Amino acid sequence: MEGRPGGDAMSGRILVVDDEPYIRDLVRETLKLRKYETGVAANGLEALDILAREAYDIVITDVVMPGMGGMDLVKQVKKSHPQVRIIVLTGYPRQSDIGDFLLQGADEFLSKPFRGNDLVEVIRRLEERSARSGGAAAGDSPSALPGGPGAGS
Repeated sequence: MEGRPGGDAMSGRILVVDDEPYIRDLVRETLKLRKYETGVAANGLEALDILAREAYDIVITDVVMPGMGGMDLVKQVKKSHPQVRIIVLTGYPRQSDIGDFLLQGADEFLSKPFRGNDLVEVIRRLEERSARSGGAAAGDSPSALPGGPGAGS
C-alpha cells in the first residue's frame, strides 16, 4: 500500500475493485502518483474480506466481476460500512443501471474509458462532500461526471 503523506485528505484510503489487472493497476498507479493510499481486490468477495480487516474511505468498483459483482458489493458495503463512499466504474453505462447503483448507495459513476484526471476530480468531489457533511455519506445527493445523472452537483 502507498501512503498519503501527512494525512491531508479526508478520503486518503481507497480500495480499487476490478477483475481486470490492467484496470486495477492503472487506477492504483494514478492514485499513487497523487499520494493516495490504495489497496486492491479482484472481485466483490475479496473486497468485503479486505474491508472486514482494514478501514477504507472510498471503494472504486467495477460492475461486472466473477464471484460478486459491483451491485452486490455496493449493497453489502453500504450495509456494513455506510460511511464508505463508492465510485462505480463501467464500460457499459446504461441509464437504468446508473440509477439502480445510485439508489443502492453509490456516490459517483464513471464510464470506462476515463482519464486519470477525471477519476481524481470525482475523488475530490467526494472528499469535499465528506468535509461538508462531517464524513457522513447518508443523505448526500449522488452525482456523476458531466453528462450523467446528477451532473452539475
